[in-house]
Amino acid sequence: MAVKQSEQYQLVIRSLSDRIVEAQAPIRVLDAIKWDDSIRDQFFKDGCSKLPDIGPDYYKRRPLNFDPAERLQTFQDIERDITRQLGTFNPVGQIMRRMCREYRMVLRMIEGRGTAEFGRISQELYGSASDAFHAGDPTITDLGIMLSESLSNIGNDLGHEPKTIAAPEAVAILQGEMNKVFPDDQAVRVFESDGIVADAAAGADYIKIRSDAMFNQRDLKILAVHEGSVHVATSLNGQHQPICTFLAKGPPSSTVTQEGLAILMEVVTFASYPSRLRKLTNRTRAIQLAESGANFLDVFGFYRGEGYSEEESYNNASRVFRGSSSDGLPFTKDLAYLKGFILTYNYIQLAVRQGKLQQIPLLFCGKTTLEDMRTLGQLVEEGLVVPPRYLPEPFADLNALSAWMCFSGFLTNLSLDRIEADYANIL
Repeated sequence: MAVKQSEQYQLVIRSLSDRIVEAQAPIRVLDAIKWDDSIRDQFFKDGCSKLPDIGPDYYKRRPLNFDPAERLQTFQDIERDITRQLGTFNPVGQIMRRMCREYRMVLRMIEGRGTAEFGRISQELYGSASDAFHAGDPTITDLGIMLSESLSNIGNDLGHEPKTIAAPEAVAILQGEMNKVFPDDQAVRVFESDGIVADAAAGADYIKIRSDAMFNQRDLKILAVHEGSVHVATSLNGQHQPICTFLAKGPPSSTVTQEGLAILMEVVTFASYPSRLRKLTNRTRAIQLAESGANFLDVFGFYRGEGYSEEESYNNASRVFRGSSSDGLPFTKDLAYLKGFILTYNYIQLAVRQGKLQQIPLLFCGKTTLEDMRTLGQLVEEGLVVPPRYLPEPFADLNALSAWMCFSGFLTNLSLDRIEADYANIL
């Protein structure tokens, strides 16, 4: 059993942790890289046939609300102080130092908006479509292609539900759901917003809905479990950390775990559906196309070929090239969904197999990163990290989750090709 740490030691960690939280506050990656509506308007005015005029000059006209050089220095100072005050091999210090290094990379990526450097750093932070999951395993692109083949047999119209719920009603329904999930945190707000690309987005204690978006009940169920039960819950759990306050904020390395958990939640709550999976798969394929040299028009054409409207195709293609130029390397953050799902699923599967069930809820104790999980377990024992206050239902009931994982672990060992041949006469 680890020993409880002294109050003085806790204060040192809390102080360094607070400095990281404060230093990252003005850095808003998506705000720094999004395109304004004039780009969309011009693209449609040109009949969807000209590359948007996006490059370094475009971003220079959109100044940041902070000084990157000053922030770089701030993170360097914090990193130096972590080593001075905690030493080189202190577990919490190693997590905080890595966060400082990541934020410095984020700042350099933002400084490289519109250039090849932006795309290269994005690949370092979020990965590339050609990354393998493990040595000798398929790549993220291979997973996308395999899923696409499975989905092509299902078709588009399976249980197609028209989107008849406008933003105001969607806000009311979701607010009711959030009040149930967070009964003692009525501060979780759901509201309309004009300034987002996606239909909805979550913040630390809110979910915003795009004013002109339309939804069906299935969409709202996804938002409740994905944005609410995972993204908002982990933010609030991080905010409730008394010492390791850095867990309230997610650097890029936590994005993979966060999105992986969110997709896993969609699957285990039976909220996901084929066209939702198709959307995630297409994001992966679009990034792979851009990494292979496709420009904005090529990716726009890919989405049109997949049956998306011109408006949807523009939104999807601009997600790929935001922060870059319209013929540059992509912003690869959207790989986090499928990549995170596989890596997080594997982690939980192994935790069940090795009888380390107590590790699983710790995924929710803040904006966690898979590589830190063993350390976080130690920090809970030492009293430096508190277990999550909010745990979504499937993860609160480890009996049911472990039974599900035991079955799925066995099923993955069966040969589907052999089964297909054996079942040919009965299916």
